[in-house]
Amino acid sequence: MSQQPPRLRVINLGLPKTGTTTLAHALRLTGMTVADYRIRRRQTKDTTLHGAFVAQRLYDGYFHAGDPLTGMDAFDAFTEISTLREGHCLWPQTDWGLISAIRAHHPGTLFLASWRDPQALSDSMLRWSDLGTERLPRNNVPGLPVGYGATTAERVRWITAHYDHLDALFRDDPAFLRYDIADPTAPQRIGAHIGRHLTWWGRANKNPTIAANSGGKAA
Repeated sequence: MSQQPPRLRVINLGLPKTGTTTLAHALRLTGMTVADYRIRRRQTKDTTLHGAFVAQRLYDGYFHAGDPLTGMDAFDAFTEISTLREGHCLWPQTDWGLISAIRAHHPGTLFLASWRDPQALSDSMLRWSDLGTERLPRNNVPGLPVGYGATTAERVRWITAHYDHLDALFRDDPAFLRYDIADPTAPQRIGAHIGRHLTWWGRANKNPTIAANSGGKAA
């Protein structure tokens, strides 16, 4: 009997504010089921997953069963996998043990790393709620311990190091693609990597813009 090919799973190892919501929407339009940051009621009938952070479920599976995707059969793709909210500071995209466990248990998994210019990413983090001003400096983020991350230079150094680390870990590995969200060919590169045609690519979950005459309020 011929063996079935391994199931395609797609996991993005990029940092927040690198177009992860855009990626989620684009993948959903190809027919994939996608978990992005937090699992919503409409995404699965499994009530034990409703409201769960993707990062916490990955670590639950990793430490309790050895397989980070345990209980996540409903999803084909995971586009933002970290969380820094409600007492959680979990960054699976920095954890090689967890990533290796996914590869061992799910050999069909393909990895992406959504990337943008580190200076622009740092600025976006600074403007997104209290991410850059409060949450990053006050938490022990891998590569960015408590007390660091309040300045642009510190965030840029952390961002750069994260992607350099991924490049080193996945060196010349065809299962990994790092792409620039500003690259007009990004959807074609992603589609070729995962074997799906992306019919849409845009900007979702944008930072609010500040109007010059609005007194600092979001326009």
